[in-house]
Amino acid sequence: MGQNITLNAEDGFALDAYLAEPQGKPKGGLVVIQEIFGVNSHMRGVTDEFARQGYLAICPALFDRAKKKVELGYAPQDIEAGRDLRAAVGWDNPIKDVRAAMKKVQGAGKVGTVGYCWGGSVTWLTATRLDGISAAVCYYGGQIAAYKDEKPKVPVMFHFGEHDKGIPMSDVDAVKKAQPNQILHVYPSGHGFNCEQRADYDAASKKLALDRSLAFFAKNLA
Repeated sequence: MGQNITLNAEDGFALDAYLAEPQGKPKGGLVVIQEIFGVNSHMRGVTDEFARQGYLAICPALFDRAKKKVELGYAPQDIEAGRDLRAAVGWDNPIKDVRAAMKKVQGAGKVGTVGYCWGGSVTWLTATRLDGISAAVCYYGGQIAAYKDEKPKVPVMFHFGEHDKGIPMSDVDAVKKAQPNQILHVYPSGHGFNCEQRADYDAASKKLALDRSLAFFAKNLA
């Protein structure tokens, strides 16, 4: 459904992105923010799904500043490689690159951000640090708790798994306490429940979270 394109960030850096266009007039724009595994087949599939739902969706390659063409799997060595790349790019550079992606799709209307795993944490920071977006949905972001006291500029929805081995419920409770005006859902699943390629994939949780996310975007990007 989609195509690979090049974006130019505000500091002149050129990065890759995967862009998927809907049929007919877009409902808005969505920046889909990757896990630590790069813009792999799963993330392209997620981007395609949002396009099928009517959004002009784009997934920027946020690891490009450290290494180009990153597409990892979900084995232990892939997790280790992804964590190294995450550390290499930091937090400020992904925000710049999300901004470039946002500008690419803003002609479609209001723009939202949605991210998974590391991308869930980046998405939270787009809600607190980035102007120009209208809503954000964060899936199981492990670093959100560390930045829980930042003030979001837009409505935010959080999705967490009750049995996530990397995000204790104490962190989820801390986020909920710090952000009582935002929407937070917990599912009877583990980390990565949205990804059919991961051991903790849970079809029921994925569907419910997607339905909730789409309703949230329909309200806030209209």
